[in-house]
Amino acid sequence: MLPSKNNFGQRLSKLVEQIYPDLDRDILSSKIVDAFWPEGTKPRKRGRQPANNLWTEKDALLITYGNSIVDGVHKPLDLLHDFLLRRMKGVVNGVHILPFFPFTSDDGFAVSDFRAVNPQLGDWPDINRIANEFHLMSDLVLNHVSSQGAWFNAYRQGQSPYDRFFFEASPDDDLDMVVRPRTTPLLQKVETTHGARHVWCTFSHDQIDLDFRNPEVLLEFLRIIRLHVDNGVQIIRLDAVAFLWKEIGSPSIHLPQTHAVVKLMRLLCDYAAETVILLTETNVPKAENLSYFGKRDEAHAIYNFPLPPLILHAMMSGSAAYLQKWQKGMPPAQLGCAYLNFTASHDGIGMRPAEGILPKEEQDKMIDVIKDIGGLVSMRALPGGGEAPYEINTTFYEATGRTFDGPDGYHFDRFICSQTIVMSLEGIPAFYIHSMLGTRNDHEQVARRGMNRAINRHNWDYPSLNAVLDDPTTAHARVLAALSDRLKIRAEQPAFHPNATQFTMSLRDDVFGVWRQSLDRHQSIFALHNVSAKTVELATDAMNLIDDEDWVDLLTGEVIDTSDGTITLAPYQCRWITNRT
Repeated sequence: MLPSKNNFGQRLSKLVEQIYPDLDRDILSSKIVDAFWPEGTKPRKRGRQPANNLWTEKDALLITYGNSIVDGVHKPLDLLHDFLLRRMKGVVNGVHILPFFPFTSDDGFAVSDFRAVNPQLGDWPDINRIANEFHLMSDLVLNHVSSQGAWFNAYRQGQSPYDRFFFEASPDDDLDMVVRPRTTPLLQKVETTHGARHVWCTFSHDQIDLDFRNPEVLLEFLRIIRLHVDNGVQIIRLDAVAFLWKEIGSPSIHLPQTHAVVKLMRLLCDYAAETVILLTETNVPKAENLSYFGKRDEAHAIYNFPLPPLILHAMMSGSAAYLQKWQKGMPPAQLGCAYLNFTASHDGIGMRPAEGILPKEEQDKMIDVIKDIGGLVSMRALPGGGEAPYEINTTFYEATGRTFDGPDGYHFDRFICSQTIVMSLEGIPAFYIHSMLGTRNDHEQVARRGMNRAINRHNWDYPSLNAVLDDPTTAHARVLAALSDRLKIRAEQPAFHPNATQFTMSLRDDVFGVWRQSLDRHQSIFALHNVSAKTVELATDAMNLIDDEDWVDLLTGEVIDTSDGTITLAPYQCRWITNRT
């Protein structure tokens, strides 16, 4: 039974009333507790309070599909486990395995069974082995499910409780305000035992949106979270959570009930015996994205979505002016919260987060370069009609191959610079496997699968991958070695704690610099990144290098002579200048 007078019970009851005002809040609260804490388990007596101890400077994530590495013989999850132990141990301590469940489309994001591991990848023991060695992130694809899964088949047959699991609407409804990232029709007509129905499809007609107005949907997902936590998952990624709650006649994005559901999940996680971190995936403009921190009562972490397009623009243009201006306006994460910093993921480089930051003409220049190197552009539908770029489709390594001025001899250095910026910023760094490996665009997959995003989803043959990584002269081996070395250095610096103080420096347009200071104020790091193909000099007095301290570049071991008055950065060179090593 739910305690009636403690803080947990009061907060849960208040959230239930906010989400489901017409239902008995005490009964539903008890059902929620039973769903998240099945028989034999119970909430902590005290919830975890917001603090900066959920992560450290040693935390970094690898993002990968369960089958990014294959050999046609062994289970892909076994190969991934071997790769992690062989190449990533001591480099990253966490791994985000993209949806590893049975699915029908969208490379896993049209889930047909949330309780099983895709047998083509392996099984739960394979997941458990990885979770025993690395912090594991899994996807809670809670906005929609596969049109071919058991839930939707039961809905079409009128079987309870699934007959009320999916959001229905009418073509005659006012849907002009709906915000979504696709250009396909929003509604899909389907036949059921109760006649024809039109179901809501935010993403595709194989991904049918769930109806969280029915509390049974919420309860089922709480049971699924419990299953994943019991199997070693520590980070729950709330996929496409912004679209969770719909209302006819509204934009149906970021609605108050959506935020209340995230708050409810956060409350449960804070009272769980296990450490569970919630990460929201909201590929939207800055203010909307930041809103998912709530008042330290929603997501523990949010994606720093403007970073990919802004860092790429800096690399292409040779100017960090827009990146610098945006970073200066970014608030530090609240106590108990953190940013997840990245440049690449399984999706494309989102352009929506650049809205209001990068002028259209600058975005157009980026798109022209991407098209010139063989990349692709995906569009989204605008409310009321029309289209706009939604994302750029390319590997980030390929995207840094040339600048606005054309190709040059600095591809490798430019790419490493782009990833070093991610390591330097406040937050937890995450790296897509194809960035760690310097993977090229896979045009063959695009042609075979007819999907733009396939360009960035190459499947490496494991023996071939090991062969190129064992040859230190290959670009793939050089990229992995360079990024691994820097991540190992980073992990030993308290000033790179995800919540360590950060100040964006005003230097010059072609140098992006941030000052980081450890939580105990013992270590300072001046992280400098030359985003241009020119050698630049900086005055040491512009950086407040304290005279009676000894300063050294962590990346080169070079002792910095402050009496010289200048610091030189070669094209695309990065420096981590610190007073404590």
